[in-house]
Order: sequence, then structure tokens, then C-alpha cells
Amino acid sequence: MDSRENAVYDDMNLYITPESFIIEPNGGAEVLVVGRHDKVTRVQPASGGQLANLRPTRRICGVLGTIHLLSCDYLLVATHRLFVGVLNGAVVWRLAGYDIIPYIPNAIQRKENETYLRLLRQTLDTKFFYFSYRYDLTNSLQRQRQVAQSRPEVSGLLQSAEQRFVWNGYVLRQFNCDKMEKFQLPLVLGFVSINQVEINGQTFFWSIITRRSVQRAGTRLFCRGSDDKGHVANFVETEQIVEFNGQLTGFVQTRGSMPFHWHQLPNLRYKPRPVLVPGKDHLAACSLHFKEQVGLYGNNVAVNLVDHKGAEGELEATYARLVREIGNPQVRYESFDFHSECRKMRWDRLNILIDRLAHEQDQFGVYHVFDDGKLVSTQTGVFRTNCIDCLDRTNVVQSMLARRSLTAVLQKLGVLHVGQRVEHASAIFESIFKGVWADNADLVSLQYSGTCALKTDFTRTGKRTKAGAMQDGKNSLMRYYLNNFADGQRQDSIDLFLGKHLVNDNEGGAVPSPLDSKRGWRFFTFPSVLLIAVAMFMITMTYPAEFNTENLLFMLFWGAMIAVSATGILHYGIEFVQWPRLFPPISFRDP
Repeated sequence: MDSRENAVYDDMNLYITPESFIIEPNGGAEVLVVGRHDKVTRVQPASGGQLANLRPTRRICGVLGTIHLLSCDYLLVATHRLFVGVLNGAVVWRLAGYDIIPYIPNAIQRKENETYLRLLRQTLDTKFFYFSYRYDLTNSLQRQRQVAQSRPEVSGLLQSAEQRFVWNGYVLRQFNCDKMEKFQLPLVLGFVSINQVEINGQTFFWSIITRRSVQRAGTRLFCRGSDDKGHVANFVETEQIVEFNGQLTGFVQTRGSMPFHWHQLPNLRYKPRPVLVPGKDHLAACSLHFKEQVGLYGNNVAVNLVDHKGAEGELEATYARLVREIGNPQVRYESFDFHSECRKMRWDRLNILIDRLAHEQDQFGVYHVFDDGKLVSTQTGVFRTNCIDCLDRTNVVQSMLARRSLTAVLQKLGVLHVGQRVEHASAIFESIFKGVWADNADLVSLQYSGTCALKTDFTRTGKRTKAGAMQDGKNSLMRYYLNNFADGQRQDSIDLFLGKHLVNDNEGGAVPSPLDSKRGWRFFTFPSVLLIAVAMFMITMTYPAEFNTENLLFMLFWGAMIAVSATGILHYGIEFVQWPRLFPPISFRDP
């Protein structure tokens, strides 16, 4: 199936009348009509008389979906886009602007509805969503071929898309219209970089596409491990594509949280202890996860980069045991204590791991096809890499595996000489390669943890630096703040956009609103006492006429109050965290 035959309309006029939204593609023979009162969506032939007396309300570049909130339904449209590049002859864009348009413009606005609108905007403002009108960004090159062969009757990008990676799939399905496939624009959340480069006088395109899964989507500390279906947190697929002389190659890697039930809920401590969830069937979750992964990607090498000591060590031992108990011959477990092996900035020791994986990487190969459809090879397995967050350490290892694959591909295509390595062939390309993989790390991290990635100085420069270590410290502190005091709302915004939470019209009336959060007396008392104690301690220390026993006793008293209130805040830490309100964790609901 050629994606160009299933193109989605790009430039369109949006007409807003009292009865309906009318979306007219430029040069199209049909229009999309969405009823504002009956909410019926239909595609009908364009007729000059229908729009003759109307002026377009605005130009739009995509229909993103529709969603029901408290006051009314809302239409989601893309209004601005930024050019990313051309991939396999199709333009790829980044979402740069959108609009949320109410079906009923003068509907009574309730406070809770405004909160829902803020949550909706928070997800749509995430950096970055990507789309193409003619290329299926949700499917790897290899899956595109499989879809074309197994489902030749499928038409439309949304219908052929890999639903795991369609972030607006829920809101697009709310139209309930079977014939609007050319109006439905799938969005991918992740990272896309398309680069025209030259090595040894040969010009080719080198691209990276990273796709974040909607299954068990969430934020860093509120979304860990696996659910009962084997879907894991922060599951991300990254594909490296080379286009050269009528040929296409693709190399796919995945990352995802350790596939069993564990959590690491925030409690105001700098690094909460990750623990197994009691009473859960860890083996079943792990087995389901790898059954799906083997079905999707073939052989799996589970590369685990967590520490072998402490709390991470307990999780590592559990992961190793579960893989042994599954006994799947298509799954191999490879553990590498990243921090221990690379301590004192000895990051050259990562080559020990790459050497361990080299034989299987050569066996797995890459997807390789000519543009006339002639198949050369397929990728028969995947490296599934994780650390505790599946961010910083994971990206470093993935970039090294991608570099090794790229060297083999370019040698096979004749771009590199036999025995020549890509990192030595062109200083310009080497700089591009490092920068793109570092940008990939930053975007994936920003979407999950709220900050840019750690350890990207190694990815960008090839070595660990003190300046990079200081930047990591800054990002770590920012993660601490966001994970404890901001990510509850971000988790809610994801759950709303993906349709995990369905808004009930009676919220805040006949049924309680999940947005109402009640805080106990400690939430107000301990911080108030701490602020007063700090202020009085500073005043007592700064402005005494002379130091005497009375001043000293005052300082000791207020110092003790600081210690007591700070200890109380840390002891009851979970009561001061901003928790998700739509789906609060069990341990928070029933402390």
C-alpha cells in the first residue's frame, strides 16, 4: 500500500455557521459537515451553492478530533505547522498551532470545564507532535510493507496506522463517521529529524523517527512498570532510516519500563525507593509483554542498564528471574550495570556492552528494500533497552547501537569503503549524528520527565564533561520539583486527551467532581509553621541589639520549630505531592 494513495487533506477552509462546522479542502470534491447541535458528522459532495454566501472563518491544516467536556463538545483543528523535512518523497510537519472550538459558543462555562480545557491544552502544547499527509509516521518501513500485504483493502492513514502510536486516535474516533478518512490527521508524539548528508562524495538522507506509545502513557513517577495487559510505561520505538540511490533501510529499537508491576511514587524525597507492587502477578505481566513484543518485532534482547545494588538491584534481580521463568527462546536478557561499569567517567567501557550485543545485531540485520518494492532483507529482532527511567542511560546505548548499524548499512550501500567506520568518515556528519541523538534524548525526556535528558554531553561530544555533570544536576533538581509539585496535573491532561477519563455531565452536581481535591490539616499547618519559624529565626539572628541568653533561647526555639515542621513535611510527604485527580494512585487514595 502506497501512503500517497491514502493522502489526508492538507490546506482547508473552515466555515462556522450556527448549525454546523463545514470543512472544505482546497480543490477537493467533498466537504466534511459536523453538526453543532445533533453532533452528526457526514461527508458530502461539495456544491457551490452550499458555500456560495459564506466566507471562511479561518484556514486550517488538519482535523485533529472532537472531545466532550462539561459545557459542550469541542472541535480540535490544526492551524499552524512547521516544515521538518521530506521522507520517502512525502513532507513531514511539526504541529505548531491548534484551536479548540466549542460546538455551543455561549454555553454556560463552569469552573470545572475551564480546568478540563487547561488540561486539554497542556497535552496539545507538549513538544512535539508530528504528522504527514502522505507518509505513515506511526508505522516503521517494515510494518508499512506488512500492512500493505495483509490488509490491501485498507484506505486512509488512520485506518492503516499503528494505533499504539496515534496520540489523537481517541478524539478522532469520536466523530463516528466511516467515510471521513481523508479528513483524519494522525498525530505522533516523539521526535523526527530528517537530514540530507554527504559522505565520501555520496549524498543520502539519514532520518530518525521516535514514536511514543499511548498504552500506559504518563509521567515519570506516576507511570512505572507494567499493567495487567503487559503494556509498559514510557514505551518508545525509534527507527533509523537511510535513503540512498533508490533504496531504503530501516533499523528499529525499542525502550520501555521493566515489564512487571512496580512503582516509585513521589513522596518529597529526592529519590523515592522503587518497590514491587504486592499482590500482583508479575510473571503474567512480563509474559504478556514479551509475547506481544516477539509478535511485533521478532527476537528480543532485553538490555537492562539499572544498578545491580540497592533498590534498583532488587528490580534487576526480579527482571532476570522473570525472564528465566518465562523460558521464551526468542527472548534473551542482558544486564549491564551502567553506573558501576562507567564510574569515574569511564564511558569508553560501554564498548564492552556493544561487543556483547554485536553478534545478535549482525543476525537481526535491517529492513532493506528498493523503491520499486524489491525486498532485500528484513529486521528479524530488536534490542529492547531500559534503565530506571528509560531516558538517559537508555539513549546513550541506543545511539551506539544505531551508529554500529549505520556503519554496516552504509558499507553495504557503497557509501563507506570496506572497513571504514561512519564516525571517522565525515566530521560534519559525526556532529550531526551526535546532535540529533542528543535532541532525541531531550525530547523523549521532556515528554516523560518534564526536563531535558541527562548525560547528553556524552552523546553530543563523545565524552563526559564536568559542565555536563553540572547541567545534569540542574535538570535533576528541576525533575524533583516537577515530579512532586506539577506532574499530577500533567498526568490528568494525558488521561483526558487519550480518553482514559470520560467526562460525566453531572460532575460537580449529582456526582462529585474528580477535579475537587481536598487537603488535610497538615497540608496547611506544617508549611505555615515552617515559614513563620524561618522568618522568626532570621529576624532573631539578624536584628538583635546584642546577643544574650534570651536571643539564644529564641534562636534555639525557632530552630527547633524549623526542624519539627520540616521533619513533619518529609514524614507526611505524600500529602504535599500534587497527585493526579482523575486516577489517583491506590496508595494515595487509601494511605
